[in-house]
Amino acid sequence: MARQQKQLQRRPKKMAHGRNKYQSRENRARVRDILLRDWDPIGVYGIPEASDEYDAYADRAYVMLMDKGATASEIAGYLYIVATEHMGLTDDGQLAEKSEQVAQLLVQLRPEFGTH
Repeated sequence: MARQQKQLQRRPKKMAHGRNKYQSRENRARVRDILLRDWDPIGVYGIPEASDEYDAYADRAYVMLMDKGATASEIAGYLYIVATEHMGLTDDGQLAEKSEQVAQLLVQLRPEFGTH
């Protein structure tokens, strides 16, 4: 009995959808870093004080990706709306393309994220 309790204590905590909560945090951090590095519609990459600028958007994109099974097109649409409607930016011709590229990158990570 004591041995079973020790084994249970060593197992990583699982979230409701079956993923390890620590790995989920790491995955969310990766999404945040991708948005900051590759999407960055307001140009804050490299400014330490702004490293959390896209956190709320990264969390939503992660939930769309992992919990809702969203397509790249759906995630790109979300990112585009965030930039144009929530941030009030005008598409300079690259915003939709960047949103699509980042969404594709996130969707490519889904199988890796799903194994944790």
